[in-house]
Formats: sequence, C-alpha cells, structure tokens
Amino acid sequence: MAWIALLFAGLLEIVWATGMKLSDGFTRLIPSLVTLVTMALSFWLLSVAMRTLPLGTAYTIWTGIGAVGSFLVGILVLGEPVNAMRLLAAVLIVSGMVLMKLSAS
Repeated sequence: MAWIALLFAGLLEIVWATGMKLSDGFTRLIPSLVTLVTMALSFWLLSVAMRTLPLGTAYTIWTGIGAVGSFLVGILVLGEPVNAMRLLAAVLIVSGMVLMKLSAS
C-alpha cells in the first residue's frame, strides 16, 4: 500500500509542478488552485508512504517521479528543448530510483 501511495504522490508532484509553471508566478487563479490542492495531496500521500518506507527511499522515489515526469511534460506538452545532456540526466535519475527501490527490499 505504501508503494501505491508513493506512486500517486509522485504523479501528483508532476501535476503541481506543471500547475506552478502554468500559474505564471501564482498570478492565474485556476492553475494556482490546482497547484496548491495537488501539492497538499502529494505531501499527504508521501507522509502516508513514509509510515512504512525508509525516508531516503520514499523521498528519492517521490522526487524522481516528479523530476522525470515534469521533464517529460515540459518536452511533450510545453515544447521545452531536448538534448543529449538533459536525456542523460533523466536516465541517471531513473537509474538512481531503481537502485533505491532495489535497496529497500
């Protein structure tokens, strides 16, 4: 159950990060509200996951899902640039997440 909570917390992190970008510095109401609500839900689900998962594992997976997911949203939705260095960074983040998950057994 903790891993499911962590997965959804990470997915919500993607939503709130995207909402923050679209809020234009919290000057647009709807994206600002989406950001605040999904941020609160994401943090709550992270805290639920941390009841049983180690801090380092939970936090690494949560931020990794958010970072790589936001990176993909930036490219696929917002038209941000893609280059070899950015792709390598994303691969390294995913590699770290996999190693952290494997170490959690």
